[in-house]
Amino acid sequence: MKVDYIIVGLGLAGLAFAEELVAANKTFVVFEDDSQTSSLVAGGVYNPVILKRFTPVWNAKEQLEVALPFYQKLEKKFNTTFDEKFLIKKVFKSIEDQNNWFEATDKPLLSAYLDPKIDNQKRKGILADFGFGNVNEAGRIDTKKLVELYREYLKTANKIQFKKFEHQQIKFREHHLEYKEFITNRIVFCEGFGMMKNLFFNYLPLNEVKGELIIIHAPDLDIDFLIKSTLFVLPLGNHLYKVGATFNWSDKTSNPSEEGKTELVEKLEKVITVPYKIVEQTAGIRPTVRDRRPLVGMHPAYNKLAILNGLGTRGVMIAPTVAKQLFNNLEKNEKLDVEIDIKRFE
Repeated sequence: MKVDYIIVGLGLAGLAFAEELVAANKTFVVFEDDSQTSSLVAGGVYNPVILKRFTPVWNAKEQLEVALPFYQKLEKKFNTTFDEKFLIKKVFKSIEDQNNWFEATDKPLLSAYLDPKIDNQKRKGILADFGFGNVNEAGRIDTKKLVELYREYLKTANKIQFKKFEHQQIKFREHHLEYKEFITNRIVFCEGFGMMKNLFFNYLPLNEVKGELIIIHAPDLDIDFLIKSTLFVLPLGNHLYKVGATFNWSDKTSNPSEEGKTELVEKLEKVITVPYKIVEQTAGIRPTVRDRRPLVGMHPAYNKLAILNGLGTRGVMIAPTVAKQLFNNLEKNEKLDVEIDIKRFE
């Protein structure tokens, strides 16, 4: 069978690249073996500000200008909602915290997103003695719902195979690649931390960071905004809240752990005071890069192999932009931004 592209992996990166191929009427098949779960368990929050340091997210404005229409298009495609807008309320820990916020609101790249007024309104069940700072232009993409629907869409179109991809089975021909029964022009790897087992791209400096989340049922916590403190508390509806996340650099499994749950509970009890019940716990491995920039581009020796990876914790914002850049690079020979091009590691 002849296809223009093979995509390996269907998280946000693979999905965003597949949409570029659909828009360009390119033929493709996706290989997905469920070994990587970061997009399925991600919080899915997009936020243009790094609230730990009150600094702008890298290229936030430009990324949102691409990402938000991208998700709107998918909402029309599937006749459903993926994007939920909300305020983020940053919990201040001290007067110094407030002063740092005031300084940040004067910065040109942040003034559009940060409300200069301190929100001193008391909210039942939330510990916030020094008030809140409001962040605008934020929201959440339901990544689990999106990826699952997209898989079904590809399954119906016979464009996905739920099989492990065997890198050693690639055969290099003069004008094309062969992989089992497929003949293709290019293979794009979107494998998340599965890249570590990729014979062609495992030289790149990808770090594996485990993140765990819990979902709680808290009937007395009646909020429609995201709380950002030492962790986030995200309303899901029906008194359910997603709480996260941990960062574990040593545990490389995708299994929820007691240690992760304990850490989340200890932090959560410094943020809310109402009773709650844990109803679910999930875990996934985030693919991150030491310079906090994605891994995008063609292999230095095999120009029919490409990678789209390393989206880190902000995949919902980054994926549509870098997928478009990679597509334009492969199809139109447009240069990649040097910040994301894997040539920086050659």
